[in-house]
Amino acid sequence: MKTHAIRKTDEWGAARDRGAVAADWLCLAAAPAFAIVAVATGLFGSQDVVCSMVHGASPLSGMVPMYLLMSAFHCAPWLKLISRWQSGAPL
Repeated sequence: MKTHAIRKTDEWGAARDRGAVAADWLCLAAAPAFAIVAVATGLFGSQDVVCSMVHGASPLSGMVPMYLLMSAFHCAPWLKLISRWQSGAPL
């Protein structure tokens, strides 16, 4: 059996319920959610007192870079969906 990040409803027959289909599409929510949280934290978040006291700390430390990295790591389902869409394969 071949699995994909996103499956059509009819690949496993009519017995497949709506919850399983929703779970397949839920993987697309992670990347945008982390990107939105990164922007919101960058705009409205306060600096940690502990982090601001450390001089010469890495610019990659903090919540905004962490959320951006999490968003990047969760882009795989989007890239698969885009490649299937461009190839003309059914979504």
